[in-house]
Amino acid sequence: MKKPYSLLILFLALSLVACKQTSKKETTTSIEVDTLETKYNIPDSWIQERVAAANKRLNASEAGKVLWSAMQAHGGLKTWYSNGYLSMRFNYLPVNGKGIRDSYQTIDTWSNKARHNSVTDTTSTFGWDGKESWVKAKDSTSFTYDTKFWALTPLYFSGHPFVLDGAGVSLELLPEQQFQGETQKVIKATYDAGVGSAPDDYYILYVNAKTNLVSAIKYIVSYPKYFPNGGHAPEKTTVLQETTTVDGIVFATGFKTYWSTNDTDGLGEYITKIEVSDLSFSPTVTKDFFSKPEGAIVLMD
Repeated sequence: MKKPYSLLILFLALSLVACKQTSKKETTTSIEVDTLETKYNIPDSWIQERVAAANKRLNASEAGKVLWSAMQAHGGLKTWYSNGYLSMRFNYLPVNGKGIRDSYQTIDTWSNKARHNSVTDTTSTFGWDGKESWVKAKDSTSFTYDTKFWALTPLYFSGHPFVLDGAGVSLELLPEQQFQGETQKVIKATYDAGVGSAPDDYYILYVNAKTNLVSAIKYIVSYPKYFPNGGHAPEKTTVLQETTTVDGIVFATGFKTYWSTNDTDGLGEYITKIEVSDLSFSPTVTKDFFSKPEGAIVLMD
């Protein structure tokens, strides 16, 4: 009689241990899934494929070769995407004191999403989730500028030359020029119809012939909300200032922007100073980081 009871007790004990182990495994799996959901989670194979495609496309033309060399000099396209989310403080300071735009921001460089926080009030925020622009602020004084237009604009200063890697970008090689005493390779980037929110924009990159680093960028603003009948603002030239290297990527710590002219170096009136600080990359952000938070409003066209 004792033997059956002993076997029963042993069976129950083993069952209890098995349940605990199963429960522990299930809990561990759940934690791993939750953790993955908060990570950048772009498979290395995706990055390799995108970089290989860009390499093949760019090196098929002389203009593309200049851009690819600039990407390599600035740290490499693979490093740019592998690093994860880019964060920085971008302080846009017009010389006349009007239209100052100062925010901390985090950008998904892979799919061009962004979230900004006010420097003076971290509860005031705005962003672009890939489909919608949104803003959450205590009142109209929190952001006195067009946050929809500005959500990704800083990336098109600090993200060059990497932001020109995608399909839909056409490149043209222009004659070499002297700029601030250095020989520059010059390429012009335009966009195919329907690409981005301002497909009529263009960028002209000055790439130092010795270092392959970007020296200056000429550009126009053709944002349809500002120019509903077509056209664009006069061309500007922004000159990169000192550089810093963050996780293998070379960034400018500031820009000085001028109206473009035909004078020496093409620099007219000095109009804007930009300070870039707190640059960093992170492989993680919280879940739904770029999504519209509770209480935010969607910005319509």
